Amino acid sequence: MLIIKPHHFVDIIRSVGNRTLNFTPHPYGHALHTVAQTVLAAPYVELCIELGPDAICSPCCHNRNGACDDTIDTSFRPTAPSSKQAWNLLIDRRWCERLELKQGDCITAFAFCERLLPCVDNIQDIYRELPVDRLRTRQDELAKGVTRFLHDAAQQGRSSM
Repeated sequence: MLIIKPHHFVDIIRSVGNRTLNFTPHPYGHALHTVAQTVLAAPYVELCIELGPDAICSPCCHNRNGACDDTIDTSFRPTAPSSKQAWNLLIDRRWCERLELKQGDCITAFAFCERLLPCVDNIQDIYRELPVDRLRTRQDELAKGVTRFLHDAAQQGRSSM
């Protein structure tokens, strides 16, 4: 089981869509690369929804006693909070509401993607602080990522039969 923030899973799936997933450690020391590898290798892995620090955040240098001390670039999203923790919580709550998930719910990566599928063309309300061009790119990457992930998972399932 992986403890994960909704937006972290969405980011992994977007990376599948834009084919930029990097499986090398990040200078911050977070575990995106290892969590992404796990999700892609095991599409039916159980995800436990977390709104606080998750499996990706735990080893990050910005994780200070369970709180993120990092900031975000607000130059292109001036209405967003500058605190990465506040921004992430805002986005995660919106994803939870949209996908009918809550803290502590467990769902497979595959089932999470199935819930994402009908949402991929309508994420304006989740990322309302983003400019239209960045929102379109995010939507396109998410749509491609969800489609690829579900297709690849189905192929994996067929090959293991």
